[in-house]
Amino acid sequence: MRIITDQQAQQFKDFVSSYDHFIVVGHKEPDGDCIASSLGVAAILKQLGKPYQLLSAGPFKRTEIKPYEKFFAKQATLLQTGKTACIIVDCGEFKRIGEVFPPEALITDASQIPTFFVDHHKTSTPESETSIIEPDSPATSYLVQQLYEKLIGPLDLETAAILFFGLSTDTGYFRFLEKNSSDIFMAAARLVEAGVSPRATYDSMTSGKPFSTRKLLGIMLDRATQYFDGKLIVTYETMEDTRRWGTEGRDSDSLYQLLLSCTSVEAVVFIRQETEQSCTMGLRSRDEVDVSAVATVFGGGGHKNASGGSTAGTIEELLPKILKEFEGKL
Repeated sequence: MRIITDQQAQQFKDFVSSYDHFIVVGHKEPDGDCIASSLGVAAILKQLGKPYQLLSAGPFKRTEIKPYEKFFAKQATLLQTGKTACIIVDCGEFKRIGEVFPPEALITDASQIPTFFVDHHKTSTPESETSIIEPDSPATSYLVQQLYEKLIGPLDLETAAILFFGLSTDTGYFRFLEKNSSDIFMAAARLVEAGVSPRATYDSMTSGKPFSTRKLLGIMLDRATQYFDGKLIVTYETMEDTRRWGTEGRDSDSLYQLLLSCTSVEAVVFIRQETEQSCTMGLRSRDEVDVSAVATVFGGGGHKNASGGSTAGTIEELLPKILKEFEGKL
């Protein structure tokens, strides 16, 4: 279901009406949809006269979301037992929001207070009965847009612009949409009618990349190796790469796009050695290959064609395990 029901919208409104203060938070290592969804929910709360605090564990690695970092605190301060509730967006699990509650607070974990989840990831298993989880939605921003329109009305330009940004980033500027997506384009049209510039949004998504990211992209392409008769490509980034080229403005989206465009390729895996003992992974696929099934094995999740995870181990240790998980899937 892509279009949320009046009953779902009312459930969200009833939840908001039941509490005085709100924590709004998304998953750690946020992307454009996570940030836009958070700001969109904040706009709804503002219109409903509810105080809120925006949280993000960060880090804000992506160039396109850097301008929004100033709106988010790293740890909660607006905490009153019995009066404070939490709205978690673009995420269905408490553990994925990171350490955003200070140890000295009376409330040290989102699971200790009433929580409402709004998410669209296939692997979400919301740890609360109050939730809107729609895996068929292309972005959480699209769900938040509908909540705003149902509960508040037509969007103002500022809110429309951030929600268009979120929808655009999670759909690859609409490249990832399947057939029967007319409702998504109609929703985008309403945002444009509010005054949003598609060109300005695209520029904010694609420009401002440091030159170092182009050099790092070349290294990743040089390391790319094919498996399973060319159906899978794996590449990686070492800690030395990170030290040399920095952590700002990484452009893994371009890497996935270039590698998935190769003949016979059905899936791409990118491994980054974050510490001596842990790695993060990004997985992308075409058509029928479900990379979320692989991501869940390594403590991650996401969508059928776009997932990620974080797990213990080194690149050398994880590569054979990853290849084993792809056996029979390609």
